[in-house]
Amino acid sequence: MKRFTGILVFVALILVVFSCSTGYTSADGTDLDKYLSPESLQVLTQNPDSTIWIIDVRPENAYNNGHIPTAKSYPSGDIMDRLNELPKTQNLIFYCETGGRAQMVINNLEDKGYTRMFNWGGYTRWPYDLVTE
Repeated sequence: MKRFTGILVFVALILVVFSCSTGYTSADGTDLDKYLSPESLQVLTQNPDSTIWIIDVRPENAYNNGHIPTAKSYPSGDIMDRLNELPKTQNLIFYCETGGRAQMVINNLEDKGYTRMFNWGGYTRWPYDLVTE
């Protein structure tokens, strides 16, 4: 019985983590949810819109090893120290490995008054070539 309870807790934890790790839209970010599919995000990367930034919150070395085209690197451990580089009026699409870290960043930015954000999820959802540095 103990093992079954442990498995249920583990499954519940996984569901909680992954249920909020992709597709979360902040208060004024509803226009960004149209980029949820890899195909639509690819169109954005091929036709950049200066009002939308794609932000990779993984560590710098992970970003350098391969990131979504046009993405800017703002590692989650540094982003709160770089708020002067992120205008609150900018539309921001965040991603990381699975979306959990991106959601943590979004939550922290919401506490600072940011409202134009979208959690794209994990870069592993990207089926196209990554850019390497």
